[in-house]
Amino acid sequence: MRLLKYSLIFFNSPDSKLRVFCFLIWIFKVKCVFLLMKNKVKILSVMSTPYFRFKQFTVYHDLCAMKVGVDGVLIGAWADCRNVNYALDVGTGSGLIALMLAQRSEAFIHAIDIDECACRQAEINFNNSPFRDRLSIECCDFRDFSSSVHYDLIVSNPPYFADSLKSPDKNRNLARHNEHLPLDVLIKKSASLLNPQGKVALILPFDLSERADSAAVENQLFLCRKTLISSLQNHPPKRVILEYSFIKQSPTEIAFYIGKTKQDYSDEYRALTEDFYL
Repeated sequence: MRLLKYSLIFFNSPDSKLRVFCFLIWIFKVKCVFLLMKNKVKILSVMSTPYFRFKQFTVYHDLCAMKVGVDGVLIGAWADCRNVNYALDVGTGSGLIALMLAQRSEAFIHAIDIDECACRQAEINFNNSPFRDRLSIECCDFRDFSSSVHYDLIVSNPPYFADSLKSPDKNRNLARHNEHLPLDVLIKKSASLLNPQGKVALILPFDLSERADSAAVENQLFLCRKTLISSLQNHPPKRVILEYSFIKQSPTEIAFYIGKTKQDYSDEYRALTEDFYL
């Protein structure tokens, strides 16, 4: 309406200065509207994209409850893949972590998830990747999972909400709430599937790290590495990545910052993920 008002003044006013003034305001407002619409289109385009493209593979995530996120990328790039022949990805979702492990190693990676939609999604992503011959997917509850293989690496970005408000989406609840896979059950089951030199890697909210340590000790697992994840330097850690094994050693602990600023990734994050992001 205001654009129309300034247009009418511009065309009908006998005052030339007023006409110039209205013309400049009209141009400014048109430009603002154009920029707003342009940015809105960009935002909508990003939100509606059903996939995330990495350097060597593409992850579609339209079928599964949990989308590609920083947590999965972090642990997929962080987990120790050296000398790994067989790896297990627990709660694979879209298959992101398994795909990252496959790119970083020559290991055979078995992925499991309780959600059938997530398993279909992971299977699509695996079959479309260059690592399809070393990736497999199984739909099952990890509590009931059995294997003749003892794994060199077990990795998980597990559901971690407890006693919190649930979503109407049942699949999203499975992916986010831990009532189907409590942390102590995850660690105990992982220990039973690990070979004597194997490792378990988990990414968790920071406030669950002590609980994870206690569950690990109960299952004769010892902390090897601990990385505290903060969004920005001087901000408190929000996530922690933990690595356990049966071999007792002096654990290492480092602080890691995702962002240099709110608009720019840190040098550490860029270095960790440079083999993946386009």
